[in-house]
Amino acid sequence: MTNTNQSDHKSIPAKRVNIVSVKLCRESSLLYKPRYISTPKDAAVLVKDFLAFSDREVVVAVYLDTKNQPTAISTISVGTLNSSLVHPREVFKGAVLSNAAGMVIAHNHPSGVPEPSQDDIAITKRLDEAGKIMGIGLIDHVIIGGEGQWVSLREMGLL
Repeated sequence: MTNTNQSDHKSIPAKRVNIVSVKLCRESSLLYKPRYISTPKDAAVLVKDFLAFSDREVVVAVYLDTKNQPTAISTISVGTLNSSLVHPREVFKGAVLSNAAGMVIAHNHPSGVPEPSQDDIAITKRLDEAGKIMGIGLIDHVIIGGEGQWVSLREMGLL
C-alpha cells in the first residue's frame, strides 16, 4: 500500500462502505428418521427426493455435525440438462454458516445414468482439497440417477 498525500484525494468524493451481517435463513425443514449419515446409501436416501425428478442438474450440499447428523441441506446450483456450475466458495459458504464439521455433496444426472463424468471427479477433488484447508471434511459425493440408482464417488475410490 502506497502512502499518498491527502491533497491527492480532495477531488474524489467520499466512498460509502456498507455495514453488513451474514445470516443463515431456514426455508423449510424435513424429518430424517435415521438421524445419521453412516453410509452412502443414507445420503442417497436423504437427497433423492430433492434430485430424482429434476429435468436439470441440481447440486445440493448436506452439512453434517461432528456425529454425522445432517443439520442443513442447501441447493448449490441448478444447471442445464447435462452440466452444473459448482464453485467451492458457494459450497463452503453454507458449510461455515451451518457450523458444519463435514458435508456430503450430491447431484443428479437427468439422463438417469449415475456414472461420474470427468467434471464430477474434478470438482470432487477440488472440494476435498478446499475442505481440508477449511477443516470441513468432504465425506462423499453421491450422484443420483434414475429408478433409484446412485453411485458414491468415495465407494468408487475417487475420493
